[in-house]
Amino acid sequence: MTTYAIKRVLQMIPTLIGVSVLVFIMIHSIPGDPARLIAGYDATEQDVQLMRERLGLDQPLIYQYTHYVGNLLKGDLGDSLRSERPVLHEIMIRFPTTIKLTLMAIGFMVVIGLLAGIFSATKPNSRRDNGFMMLSLFGISMPVFWLGLMLILLFSYYFKLLPSGGSDHFSQFILPSFAVGLSSSAILARLTRSSLLEVIHQDFIRTARAKGVKERVVILKHALKNALIPIITIVGLEFGHLLGGAVLTETVFSMNGLGRFIIQSIEYRDYPAVQGTVLFCAAIFVVVNLIVDLCYSLVDPRVKYE
Repeated sequence: MTTYAIKRVLQMIPTLIGVSVLVFIMIHSIPGDPARLIAGYDATEQDVQLMRERLGLDQPLIYQYTHYVGNLLKGDLGDSLRSERPVLHEIMIRFPTTIKLTLMAIGFMVVIGLLAGIFSATKPNSRRDNGFMMLSLFGISMPVFWLGLMLILLFSYYFKLLPSGGSDHFSQFILPSFAVGLSSSAILARLTRSSLLEVIHQDFIRTARAKGVKERVVILKHALKNALIPIITIVGLEFGHLLGGAVLTETVFSMNGLGRFIIQSIEYRDYPAVQGTVLFCAAIFVVVNLIVDLCYSLVDPRVKYE
């Protein structure tokens, strides 16, 4: 497993290089001049040119990229054009909010998705099964920002049970994390149902039932354990999706996280901030997928790493 983990870590390098190149090209393709924004629209053309030279924006793109990569190898993500503070410092201020939102959303996703999938699989083609699958289809189809607005309207405006925004207290994370996690829980529910249905009809499940093992133990200990590989895979993939989904959610709920920071940086044409934040999120996603791959052998001892 150690050799496999080292290989996967080495594979992260070209992935992150590819992400950095793609983000660099895309952010520099956005119309607008950050030097003009910083200098002000009333500034003269000479002042704007001086600002471009100070920011290094007058250099060829290839030079700007190699300079950025050189600083990156030193652990320097550059300075934000908007705040003039290190991008890594800006990320670390906002990262706790985003990771807390993502982990709570994962919690909602796993609890709701697993329970719905298990209840559906134990009674296939029943009213309960059809009801849960219809609800899961509804959850998949709902845009996250629309669900967030509806939750604010219902629980904040009408019932006044939960705050509509902010990121200072635990209660302020409940509505946004539920909004982000609900659509993912619908995907997990459908996957759990299909995985369990494949396992339930196998011989070892019939043997366990023939021995008089309780149905709850058969489902949770035998069937679910053998259906966990695809479930773990989708949880790892959805982690990246939820981390990216925070962009809209944090904007709707006025949360001071990485998602909202990216939106503000794009509006301001803050190249270093956008590049650094996207690269940081990509690195987290790659690490999470490595952890998911290594968890396979814990769930199924038949999985071997060579």
